[in-house]
Amino acid sequence: MGETGWEKRLNKARESLFQDERIRSWLDHHRDELTDGSIEQGMAELYEYKNSTVGCHACTSLNACQNPMPGYQPELYVHLGQIHMRYQPCPSKIASEQEQKHKKLIQSMYVSDEFKKASFEQVELDDEDNTRGTAVIQAITFANEIEPKKDGKGLYLHGMFGVGKTYIAASIQNTLASRKISSLLVYAPEFFREMRQSVADGTVSEKLDAVKAVPVLILDDLGAETMSAWIRDDVLGVILQYRMTEKLPTVFTSNWDLDELEGHLAFSQKNGEERLKAKRLMERIRPMTTAVYVSGRNRRHE
Repeated sequence: MGETGWEKRLNKARESLFQDERIRSWLDHHRDELTDGSIEQGMAELYEYKNSTVGCHACTSLNACQNPMPGYQPELYVHLGQIHMRYQPCPSKIASEQEQKHKKLIQSMYVSDEFKKASFEQVELDDEDNTRGTAVIQAITFANEIEPKKDGKGLYLHGMFGVGKTYIAASIQNTLASRKISSLLVYAPEFFREMRQSVADGTVSEKLDAVKAVPVLILDDLGAETMSAWIRDDVLGVILQYRMTEKLPTVFTSNWDLDELEGHLAFSQKNGEERLKAKRLMERIRPMTTAVYVSGRNRRHE
């Protein structure tokens, strides 16, 4: 007696299931953990896994998620020799939740539409000696190759007012997002003011922990603030020491080069000149960054 219609459909579905590269790879990797008959008993889980993953490998953003449960991806696992499946938040959802938490906690984050859309493709290369082009290439390389926790070396982007340092930093952030790497772009002078105000509401430690532990931190316009010993030693120093120890890269933008920044950090409002403390802080910046000069015309006048 030949196969019935439903048997043909079932066998065709089974054949399609075991032709799926992800299913074959998972079964090959976990075959030694499975008991006899567990594959047959786990067919429902395997089917659900296959049908619940729609283009995760090519996902561009959480908003573009096509999975039945947006922001969640299925995961197969073995328990007591049997096949099981569960849903876990995907990297895009985790990054989005972290961003929302940071926005509520840290008001000095950049969230403007201009920076959300920043792209290296829009960065103008308008200098005659190509130093700007070299800077952009270094920024692109960093954004595409950096691996937090493995390589903690960041960038120190410095140059005159209005040459587009912040836009380049935002382009780095958006490239990192496409790689599912979480980052935080904050305006340093406003962040330091915010930290002073946080003493009153008791959120200093919470904000400090969020900033120091983000995979990639971008501190914009460092050196434009009025420096105090507390900000230098107990805020900036603590953040950078943690990041250096944990190999978490930091990107800085500044109007000053590293020597000029050291001079700025040596003076605090109340204590006057403290060159030794400035040198100690610079030991957490110089070895952990590549200094990149950004040239170009002042775009703020256009």
